[in-house]
This record gives sequence, structure tokens and C-alpha cells, in this order.
Amino acid sequence: MHPSMNSPGSRALITALGETPLEAIEQHLTLEPMAPPDPTQLTPQDVIVAVRSAAVGWVDLIMSSGQYQHLPKPPYTPGLEYAGEIAWAGSEVKHVREGARVLVDGFVAGPRSLGNYQSAGGFATWAVVPGFAVKPIPGALSFDQAASLLGSYETAIHCLVTRGRLKAGETVLILGASGATGLAAVHVAKLMGAKVIAAGRSDEKLAVVKSQGADHVINSSAGALREAVKALTGGQGVDVVYDGVGGELSIEALKCVRFGARFLIVGWASTPFVAKGKGQRGAPNANQLPTNLIMMKGLDVLGCPTVISAVNDPTLRAPRHERIWRWVESGELKPFVSNVYPLSEVKEAMRAKWRGDFIGGGVLHP
Repeated sequence: MHPSMNSPGSRALITALGETPLEAIEQHLTLEPMAPPDPTQLTPQDVIVAVRSAAVGWVDLIMSSGQYQHLPKPPYTPGLEYAGEIAWAGSEVKHVREGARVLVDGFVAGPRSLGNYQSAGGFATWAVVPGFAVKPIPGALSFDQAASLLGSYETAIHCLVTRGRLKAGETVLILGASGATGLAAVHVAKLMGAKVIAAGRSDEKLAVVKSQGADHVINSSAGALREAVKALTGGQGVDVVYDGVGGELSIEALKCVRFGARFLIVGWASTPFVAKGKGQRGAPNANQLPTNLIMMKGLDVLGCPTVISAVNDPTLRAPRHERIWRWVESGELKPFVSNVYPLSEVKEAMRAKWRGDFIGGGVLHP
């Protein structure tokens, strides 16, 4: 038996949905003891993962207030993405054995999944998941890097490549470039041979983004995004915009494009309260874009819902994974993780994510 199974652990629980993520964190997030899972109660297709690292993501936050498109059923353990070691494997699981270093596919198990393993979130000492939900960690990635891999890089590939048709030699403007998916987009765009203009609100964070491969960085809080982009593109504008920010910055970015550009709607982190809190659904505060700019610029405005697209067309995922694994194993792709917390500090870790303290990824160690 794996050494971790010899002593009790702990897990985080969201006991009710909050009006906002901060309310959920302060009033409905608890940390409770957790007994080791009992293998005799599991199926031959199951595995027990001793969690070593769990990403603290934006979706973990807005899911806690029911403002994400997938509505969890409290009480539930947050943590969409995580990595660890196999503590036990059922007799029918052949591709991994006890002690194997694995990451868990958050589309298949955990609070964002659609099957019978939604309770298997990563903010816990252990998680019970089906064997097909775990993948050996590729290359030389650490547990922290592995926990920060699939969600961000699948999103970046789906948005930039599948939807955005990004080609080598093109120029892409990435908004919110210091965030998890934003920095992943920087990495993916550079690997595709594109020129990257990265925008963010912190010079300190942008310096890290520049060191991670961006060709140019712009502080978008200065209010001169259009002028800066035009200067960097010889007055032409960019071919692609990767917009995970929303709000007023989206409208400013619409003025930074060349005719016929692709504008990728990835998210709206600057306006998180588009939907009602406590899972009431609806979108009373939805972002709006000016149709006159879209028409006169001849733009393709493309919605890029990575998870929903894969639910509708499961064949999208295998090519994404093949590309990610190839880049990781060649050493070309390494997720950047800036913040690490013990599980006992889960509330502070989620507050820090809400404040935007992370550059790239941030993780919890159970």
C-alpha cells in the first residue's frame, strides 16, 4: 500500500454556492478530515490518486458561485486540475501502477466532469477516479507543472489553432497575458511561429511574460493600447486577438486589428458577474461588442468554449493532447507556476487567485 494511505488526510468542501466567489470562500468553504479511501469499496477500473499538487484556477472560483456554465452540486471538493501518485490501482487498470506519477484529466473526473466522478476534486489528500482519467506525466514536468497543463494549454490550442487558424508569421495580441491561459497562449503562439504582443496591467508581471517568450509587452492600464499596437505593427494592426479579459478592453482591442482579423472570445475575467450568483443562471450583465467596428473591419468574431466544444465533438481532444505531449517531451513547453500554498491555506490561495496575484499558475499542496 502507498505510504500516504497509512494516515488520515483532509479535503476542502464548498458546502453551498455563494452570491460571489469571495462570499463562497469566506462563508461556504471548509477544510475537513478525510479518511483514506477503502479499496474494497472501489471498482476494478478505479484508481486512488495521492494528490501532490492541485491548480487553483479561475474556474474553481466562479464555479463556487454557480457563475460557470457547468453547475456543481454542493457539497463538493473543488480542484479541476491536479497531479500526484497512484496509491492504488484496480485489477483492470493496466497503463499505470502504484507509485506512477500521473495527472488527472479534469474533463473526465472532478467538479467540471459530467460522469459519476464529479466529487473527485483535487483540493484533497486523495481522489478516487476511473483509470482512464489518469495519464502518466509527460517529459520532466514537476507535479506543479503537470497540474497546470491540460486546462490552460488545451484552451490556448483550441482558441488559437482550431478556432483562430493562427499561422506562422502572423501577429497575435494576447489580452490578460500574465494569467494561466494567457501565458499558455503566449507559449503556444510562439511555438506556432507567431509574433506575440502581450498585454497586461502590471509591469512586474509583464516582465515575466517577456522572459517567457513574448516579443513585445504593453501595459494595458495606461489606456493607449491602440497606439502601442499600431506602432508595433507599422500601423497595420494584428491578425488575431486572444481575449480572455472582456469589458472595455475588448472594445479597445477591436481597434487594434487589421481588416479581416480574427477576434477570439476566450472569457471575460474583468467582468466576472455576467451571470447571477448562487447558480441562478441567466446573463444580465453580458459583455457587448460594437457591431459597427466588427462590420467595417470585416472581422471574424469567434466564440471559443474549449470544454463545450469537446463535449459536442470529442474528436477535438486527441490532436490537442498529441501536440501538448510532443511539445512537453521535446522540452519546448514548460508551464510556469508562480505561487504555491499548503492545502491548509486554501482560502488564501483562492483569494490570491481572485486578486490576480499569480503569474501563470498557482497550486495547492495537500
